[in-house]
Amino acid sequence: MRPITVMEPFHSLFYAPLYVALGLGHFRAEGLDVTTGTPAQSGGTVTALLEGSAEICLGGIMRSLDVADRGGGVLPHFIEVNSRNGFFLLGREPRPAFRWSELAGKTVLSFAEAPTPWQCMLTVLRREGVDPARVRIERHRPLAEKVAAWRAGHGDFLETGQPIVEQLVEEGAAHLVVSMGDATGPLPFSSYMTTPARLRDERELLLAFARAVFRTQAWMAQAPGAEIARVVAPWFADIPERFRVAAVERYARQGTWARDPLCRREGYEYLQQILLDGGFIKSRHRYEDLIDTSIAQQVITAAAS
Repeated sequence: MRPITVMEPFHSLFYAPLYVALGLGHFRAEGLDVTTGTPAQSGGTVTALLEGSAEICLGGIMRSLDVADRGGGVLPHFIEVNSRNGFFLLGREPRPAFRWSELAGKTVLSFAEAPTPWQCMLTVLRREGVDPARVRIERHRPLAEKVAAWRAGHGDFLETGQPIVEQLVEEGAAHLVVSMGDATGPLPFSSYMTTPARLRDERELLLAFARAVFRTQAWMAQAPGAEIARVVAPWFADIPERFRVAAVERYARQGTWARDPLCRREGYEYLQQILLDGGFIKSRHRYEDLIDTSIAQQVITAAAS
């Protein structure tokens, strides 16, 4: 078995495909002994790749765009994992006829740990004719503090992920207003990335990894949410079963998880435009420089033959 370390930026049900592949034995079937973790270094997954503490990292293309924008080189993404934004907008009362103009003059408690959810929110607001400057978007509180502030009565809207959505809705502490995955639309929100050297020198390793991921994607595309939740349960034992199942089912219904490993140009350009419009990056970067499609295409072709 070939040991391999895969880092994720946060331990989350959003990244269920990683744990489904582990739970179903798809990595082991390819001769891979996968260890997962979240990076301890301040630079996160980027530092883990550059310093060699992980062979593959899961995260947003925005991380590679940021590195490239600062002249720091190239970290290519080679497998799409999440094809939708995984966040949800909650309110303090039901809003069955919600309009985005309702956010004007209000306070939204957003996600502090990564910029992409916030950047997507800015794009949706502009598209819906709402000036983002008219919305108070707070991003300074870490997740636990943000939820505590919400429970204490601070904020008009809360943007958060799972399983917090299911917990707050069941408690009556919040009402689901809109899925940011639906509002943003399809885009490569998260993907597996590696270094150019590994793409060049360890192609067979990456092909084996991609085959396991593609097999997992095919299984998840037809599996009931409750079955997916059962497979990942050992890695999310702290989440009560009813919340784990509800979260997975909600993610599955909106097409959160990619059905094949190919990260397509259209989605990349949409995401890049979001980050350009929001000022997160200053320059446009070529799809061919930050996305490697050869691994995914080879695996898809082989599976079809």
